[in-house]
Amino acid sequence: MTMSLAGCGGSAEEAPAAAPEATEEAGTADSAGEDAAAPAASGEKGVVYGIYKAGDQTWFIDEGAAAQAAVEANGDEFIFVDAKMSPEEYLKAIDNAIANKAKGIVTCIPDQTMSQAVVDKCAEANLPIVAADDALQQEDGTKIAPWVGINAYVIGQANGDWLAAYAKDNNLVTDEECGLLIMTMDTVSSCVPRAEGEYDNFTAGCPEFDTARIFKADYDGTTDKGNTAATAVITAHPEIKKWLVTGANEEGCIGAVRALESAGLDADACVVGLGAYMAKDEWNDKGAEGTCMKASAYFSADSVGAGSVEVLYDIINGNEPAMETAVDAVVVTPDTYKDVMGKAAE
Repeated sequence: MTMSLAGCGGSAEEAPAAAPEATEEAGTADSAGEDAAAPAASGEKGVVYGIYKAGDQTWFIDEGAAAQAAVEANGDEFIFVDAKMSPEEYLKAIDNAIANKAKGIVTCIPDQTMSQAVVDKCAEANLPIVAADDALQQEDGTKIAPWVGINAYVIGQANGDWLAAYAKDNNLVTDEECGLLIMTMDTVSSCVPRAEGEYDNFTAGCPEFDTARIFKADYDGTTDKGNTAATAVITAHPEIKKWLVTGANEEGCIGAVRALESAGLDADACVVGLGAYMAKDEWNDKGAEGTCMKASAYFSADSVGAGSVEVLYDIINGNEPAMETAVDAVVVTPDTYKDVMGKAAE
């Protein structure tokens, strides 16, 4: 099931999600006591938790803002929680939501191996939960809660197609000094298909490109670790002077941009991001010629944030939503991003 892109992406300044500290103010599992009531009924004013694995990242700030707006439009309160990539912080937030009799949870889990335990805990409390971005799933990938996120493989294909066209247009396909670097997050199920789509469509579009010049760098989704991973590959292959780069998220691609700049290789490099929420800052601040970030697949954090809340309220209201709701993307460049992204390009 595919959900069309929503309107302009939100920002922390435009519609800030409630601060993580609000979770503590609302109470904890210990303070609720043994007589904690059941979650609020669908017709009563209540609270919805948005628990995100990396709440300080732009994507999750914007997603949380869109989720907050959707929750408030339904007359309820939204509590934004940054789990700080910590399983302990994440489980504490789940317990707080249960103790504070939340209507439901929308969430991106920091460790998918915790999925079954989290779903079981919420089921025992009769608390509906919807996964955003990274699925709540079994070891074999079977989803165990409704999921809203990007159409990962298709978006990866779009990046692969764009890079293949760039390589052909710039006579790089048979250039022995040209290499392709794919930034990967192999432990995150929603990220693996992105890299697969990028590889598949690039190699299909450039069948003469020597696959020995295709490299991968695995990281944790942060800009710093993306920079470190990209630097390691770039340093290990001094024979490559012209880098093509794409990856699993925008942070990793920006990390690669910084690595290429540090190595003095950015002038002949081409990086294609995934999300465009950091690429637009590159273009706004430096212009098209001031960065090696040449394109990015844009998909709306608003679509995922608001979409996850829409699915959650379907459950709250007694309906049975689809298990998968996927958002598509369009590759934007410095020439097109403002028209495509609208206010999200600011």
